[in-house]
Amino acid sequence: MFGRQKTQQCRSTPRTRGLFKSGYIVMAMVSSAHASSLDDQIQRLTADITRHTANVYALEQKLLHPVDTRVVVFLSIKDSDALELDSVELFVNQKPVTAHLYSDKERHSLGQGGIHQLFVGNLSDGPHSLRAVINARGANNRFVRRELVHDFRKESGTLHLQMRLSANAPDYDPDVSFSEWK
Repeated sequence: MFGRQKTQQCRSTPRTRGLFKSGYIVMAMVSSAHASSLDDQIQRLTADITRHTANVYALEQKLLHPVDTRVVVFLSIKDSDALELDSVELFVNQKPVTAHLYSDKERHSLGQGGIHQLFVGNLSDGPHSLRAVINARGANNRFVRRELVHDFRKESGTLHLQMRLSANAPDYDPDVSFSEWK
């Protein structure tokens, strides 16, 4: 009982050892086949989720912003050398709807002819008022703050308003013009 003992040999025959080895091989093949079918199922589920997410987003946009009541306001800059835009605040019917502080990258994009979508919302048909507060720096390094009001009439369908900023010499004060896209 105490002391050194002899190790015992396995009593399996060579034939049963071969069966164990082949069983392990079969199990490995089945598990790899199962894993590949699992990968296929995961890929199909991922594709389904992506498709459903896109459908839900499209439905959400239809419900939140119906085409008949949609109003979209864009901003562009005519001459970026004469005006360095700092921020814009937008009010529709005396209610604040958006405020945006521009980064250097956004200023550069606007200067290259880019257009910024400031606001997307819903308004009923009829007369409305749009007020914009613009903070900028002119080419003469003077900070300016301008408040502009634009009255417009909303008709059935989507209304696209473009707010175009420009600054003319010698005072480089911001000038804003509004236009409707057809």
